[in-house]
Amino acid sequence: MTLAPDITDLLARARADLRMGVPVVLEDDSGAGLIVLATESLGPARLADLMVLGRDADLVLTGRRADTLKARAYDGDVARVALPEDANVSWVQALADPADDLLHPMKGPLVTRRGGDATLHRLAVTLAKTARLLPAVVVAPIDAAAEFAATHSLTCLGATAATPRLGASVVFDEVVSARVPLRAAQNARLHVFRPEDGSEEHYAIEIGRPNRTKPVLARLHSACFTGDLLGSLKCDCGPQLNGALEAMGAAGEGVLLYLNQEGRGIGLANKMRAYALQDQGFDTVEANHRLGFEDDERDFRIGAELLRKLGFGSVRLMTNNPAKIAMMEKHGISVAERVPLKVGENPHNTGYLATKARKSGHLL
Repeated sequence: MTLAPDITDLLARARADLRMGVPVVLEDDSGAGLIVLATESLGPARLADLMVLGRDADLVLTGRRADTLKARAYDGDVARVALPEDANVSWVQALADPADDLLHPMKGPLVTRRGGDATLHRLAVTLAKTARLLPAVVVAPIDAAAEFAATHSLTCLGATAATPRLGASVVFDEVVSARVPLRAAQNARLHVFRPEDGSEEHYAIEIGRPNRTKPVLARLHSACFTGDLLGSLKCDCGPQLNGALEAMGAAGEGVLLYLNQEGRGIGLANKMRAYALQDQGFDTVEANHRLGFEDDERDFRIGAELLRKLGFGSVRLMTNNPAKIAMMEKHGISVAERVPLKVGENPHNTGYLATKARKSGHLL
């Protein structure tokens, strides 16, 4: 029988649980594990229940966020902050969310753990991150993880199966395609791709009928609700989207991948948190780090996979980002030419663009 969920199904279920404030259980090979709650959706009743479990409850943060708090990240990319007995939701969320850091800079003293195995803690933070939540969780150790999960009707993930699956390339199926005449190109077709892991769908806009044996004019465009739909002046995304489509329309062919990786892969809510931090004086990279994210959390393997699904092996890539070129080449898509796309600078985004050039290597 194949009715039971596999690890991919369980990961999708676990992400949904964390977003709803429901705990999930992680299990190691010995049968022990952690009960995990996302700080963003944390409520007082469940925090109290977790604390009652009694031993070594921790707030787990990324190394980036720990560095902001001047907390020692003995595990490198994550820090295990010991929860004091009187910890409440406000205390936990103030450590996880940097919104009020400048108003209340003194968060400590914080005691971070060293020694022991942080594998499950690292997995817990990654799971929260892939759920588009703040990358911070509260955890408590449990002995019989699977039994505990069954008793409380919680999703249980085995670390041995879950860890490689979280880092694996996603498999996509094309759901449908249909003609959609655009202002920039009336001979356009929209392809919808659905991932097998239950995450966001991604789209390809194909202009004309490009020859699959030649390099196609292409752009990998990350979704930007504020720039693409609202016309935000804080970034250059909207002008880049329209400029790329207009160039493809003028050329009579091309393919634009519209990838649902908002805010460089951190999601719209976290992107707005980063914007709020930028209003406090931090640049775009600093804001990401204070939230606990890396400079760029996007998965460029998705673009390479969708291009292959469409039958393309070589591109003339419209980008100012050398990382996109390197990732395409790394994952089997030949970049025959870089086509610059320098549009959309205005008085509101000059600092943002300068930071992208200085810190992220964009060719502007």
